Amino acid sequence: MKRRTKIILTIIVILLVIQLPVFTPAKNTSKADPVNDIAKAYDVPMDIQMMVYNSCYDCHSNYTREYPWYYHIQPVSWWMALHIHNAKKELNFSEFATYSPEKAAKKFDEIREQMEKKEMPIKSYRLMHDDVKLSDEEYEELAAWAKKMHAEVLDKSDSLHQQ
Repeated sequence: MKRRTKIILTIIVILLVIQLPVFTPAKNTSKADPVNDIAKAYDVPMDIQMMVYNSCYDCHSNYTREYPWYYHIQPVSWWMALHIHNAKKELNFSEFATYSPEKAAKKFDEIREQMEKKEMPIKSYRLMHDDVKLSDEEYEELAAWAKKMHAEVLDKSDSLHQQ
């Protein structure tokens, strides 16, 4: 066999082997009640909650709703699992109530900035999921809410430090 053929066959075998379920990462789901969810600790109006839930929770919470068919193809699932892991490390709405007031204020300011720049959800995610796209008005509403929450958390934190 030619060297090139051996290399191609080896690659094919590796690609087939990694498709075995044992190599599929755990899904981002939890049976636990969301006791530390952002809505448990902060004022999140229902319209804002629904926007955040529909457009952010799949990556930025402990509850990814539905995995697409291509999640079951390696190495795509590894990439998606890493993406969700990194997203949750940056901001996890399911754990938001555990954030210190300083961290929460910073996260609200980052949410505002992301919404103003329309950088979230990320473009690659929006391409594959039409239902997560936000309108210009929704971006503005989310940015205004995050700005309001940032100010409220800072005011509350400042008043606690002054006492």
